[in-house]
Amino acid sequence: MRRYFASAAAVGTALLLAGPVMAADMPEYPEIPEVDYDIGGSFYLRGSAALNWHWAPEVVHPANAEINEIVEYGYGYSWGAGFGYETGTGLRFDGTIDSVETKGLKITKVAPDPDPGDYTLMLRSTVALANIYYDFGLGGDFSYSSGAGGAFGYVGAGAGVAWNHAEINSPINADVPVPTGGNVSAAAAVMVGVGYDMGNWVADVGYRGLYINQINNAPTDPTTTSYYEIDNNWIHELRGTVRYRFN
Repeated sequence: MRRYFASAAAVGTALLLAGPVMAADMPEYPEIPEVDYDIGGSFYLRGSAALNWHWAPEVVHPANAEINEIVEYGYGYSWGAGFGYETGTGLRFDGTIDSVETKGLKITKVAPDPDPGDYTLMLRSTVALANIYYDFGLGGDFSYSSGAGGAFGYVGAGAGVAWNHAEINSPINADVPVPTGGNVSAAAAVMVGVGYDMGNWVADVGYRGLYINQINNAPTDPTTTSYYEIDNNWIHELRGTVRYRFN
C-alpha cells in the first residue's frame, strides 16, 4: 500500500512539474479580428420637384429650309422619382424618371410669310436618366461618408432618353394650325448643389441642366412645311430633392 501511495505521489509531482513546461511549449495563435458586416453603403428612394427655364436657339423647317430665331424662352416645372445606391465613400448612382413641362418658347413670323404671327410651344416630356454623383463634405474636411450627418456639396451627370409631346399655339389668322406631335430624343444632364444629411433622410437643393437633343412634331408627312425641329434644347432647373435611405 505504501508503494501505491508513493507511486501516485511521484506521478502527481511529475505532472505538476511538467504542466508549466507543456504550457510554455504550446504555440500562440494570433487573435482573429471581429468581422465587420457593415458594407458602408445603402439603397435609397428619392423624390424631386423643380422650376425651370427652357432655352433653344431656333426653329428649323426642313421642307423649305426656313429658320426662325426664338425670341422668347419658355418656363415651367418638373417632378419625378428615382431609386439609387450610395457606396458610403461619396459616390452614388441612381435612375430617375421625371415629368417635364414648359410653355412659352416663341417665334414670330412676319410678312410676306403666308401665316404671320406668334407661335408658342407647349412641351410635355417624360425623361428617364441614369445618373452618377460625387458627394463631398463642406468645410475644412472634404471627405464625405454617407450617414455621417451634416452639410455636403455634390456634382453629377446623367444620360438617357426623353419622350416628347409638342403642341404649338398658332396665331388666330393661320390658315392651317401646326399639327401636334412628338418624338423620342437623346437626353443628358449635369447637376451641382448642396444638401444636408440627417441620417436616414437627406435633403438637397441645386441646379440641373437638362439637355434634350431635338424636339419635333413628327407629322405623317415630314416633307410638309408644318414639320419643324428644335435642336439643342437646354432646360435650366432649380431643383429640390429628398432622399430616404434603407440602412
